[in-house]
Amino acid sequence: MTMTPVRERSFALGRQVLQALLDEVTLTPKPGLVDLRSRGAHADLNWALMCHSACVLEPVFAAMAQAAWESGDDDGLRQRIGALGREGEALMLAATGGVNTHRGAIWALGLLATAAAQLGARGASLAPHAVAARAGALARLHDRGAPVATGNKGELACRQYQVDGARGQARAGFPLVTGAGLAQLRASRARGDNETTARLNALLAIISQLDDTCVLSRGGEAALLDLQAGAARVLAAGGAATNAGTQALLALEAAALARGVSPGGAADLLAATLFLDRLQEGEAHGDA
Repeated sequence: MTMTPVRERSFALGRQVLQALLDEVTLTPKPGLVDLRSRGAHADLNWALMCHSACVLEPVFAAMAQAAWESGDDDGLRQRIGALGREGEALMLAATGGVNTHRGAIWALGLLATAAAQLGARGASLAPHAVAARAGALARLHDRGAPVATGNKGELACRQYQVDGARGQARAGFPLVTGAGLAQLRASRARGDNETTARLNALLAIISQLDDTCVLSRGGEAALLDLQAGAARVLAAGGAATNAGTQALLALEAAALARGVSPGGAADLLAATLFLDRLQEGEAHGDA
């Protein structure tokens, strides 16, 4: 069956989101996070489960992109992608036996894929700041189908510690993605770091600044400050490629495992960073 241009472009965006999620989980070594070596600080997660979850969610992201291509009304689009996100979360939980693998990613990358499709439909630039700003505008619209309270750990941590969490990052236009993440990714590449090191440094830049509700919910404020300071020390030592940086990264990992904390919010934002980076690269080569 021949695919329409809209479906073809929507599927392409879904594949790009999937690739970003796979790139994030495969990046090794990451402090406290699932990677190719270990489960990190998680007893219920592993690399294969994360990959399976990402693959299950690919059509959800494609459906969000298609909704953007087919809708001219921001409010109607916001309601549609909110519903798709909740359907995606149900699919994720069914596929993982109830384990939360990608709840934050559904939110962040769903908004960004929708925004990219919406800008693409208008023939507008897919530069990272433009896509993130459009995603932020969508995030600020009220989702009338969303429950008043979910009881999720991230939501509870936002209330307890008075931080904005994933929703705040989205509504602000993903400043730690377009700022810390992309800036560090590109600065690392520019100085000759390999791609793995550049991505690790981007993750560390995000960890050093994000009030990560995944960390707060598991370890509280002290654990968050510890991880932020540890990530900053790796970068101050020249990043993950230097001898001093490698030692600082190992110390950060040991601290995360000792506290049983995992910067899952930062991992979601790294995937968002990689998605926007790939999107701009594709546009530059005429693939968008």
